[in-house]
Parts: sequence; C-alpha cells; structure tokens
Amino acid sequence: MTPIYLYYGSSNPLEGEYILPKQGKDARKRPENMHTGVYATDSREVAIAMALIRCKGVKMSSIRFSQSPPATIYEGWPEQEEIYLYTLSPNKFLQTSLKRQWLCLSQVKPLKVDKLKVADYLSLIRKADEDEKIEWIKKNSLNKKEI
Repeated sequence: MTPIYLYYGSSNPLEGEYILPKQGKDARKRPENMHTGVYATDSREVAIAMALIRCKGVKMSSIRFSQSPPATIYEGWPEQEEIYLYTLSPNKFLQTSLKRQWLCLSQVKPLKVDKLKVADYLSLIRKADEDEKIEWIKKNSLNKKEI
C-alpha cells in the first residue's frame, strides 16, 4: 500500500527547490541501497534519525528501520543544532526490497520543510558500546586506521 506521505531527513537545508538524486551509500554494498536517486521512508522518525546520523560530528553510524531507536552511532555525535525534515508526495517513488524504504530516480520537490532542533530528537539515536563498535567494524570490513 502506498503511504500518504514520505519523509526525507537531512542535516543541511536544500540548495534550491528540489532534492536531487545522489548515489546511495552502504558499507555492505547491498544492491537496494546503491542506486542513484532520492531515498525516502514512510516513517517520520526514521527520516529524522537519518538526518541526525548525517550531522557534522558523526563519523560512523547505521540505521535499522525496525530497531528502536532506529539509529546507532559508532563514532562521534551530532555537533549541530538543527536538522531538516522534508515531507514528500509518494508519486514517482517505488518501494525497494526494504519494507520502509522508497526510491525516486528523479529530483523531488518537497511539499513541506520543517527545521527541527537536534536536542529534541536525540531519543531516536543511541551511542554504541565498545563491543557493538568492534562487531560493526568487523561486519563492515573497516580497519582501525579508518576510525
């Protein structure tokens, strides 16, 4: 079922009127996350968590749509005061193989933009403990020099 709205979180305001397609990034190189497009979610909270992990100061992080809180930070912490939440029409978006992830291959004009205070949404992220950090590094083929 197509949602009424989709959401896109960003640590920065748009330059212009449109969210532009970008090459997806995924440490594990999963195909559903490697397209050039605009990725969005049907979860407002997940979109906000995505913006938080893209903040200045966050160096390594992950997001899991079904996890609570949805984002884990392995290195760093958000160092900015505001993030942005964009509300989008689901038109032109296709659902990926991930349940809450949607993709549009062209630019998208937001229906609404909200500027949010980082401090109000810290409950959507958590800092990993040392064991989780080591396990995440092993799974994602990083070495200690990249930390």
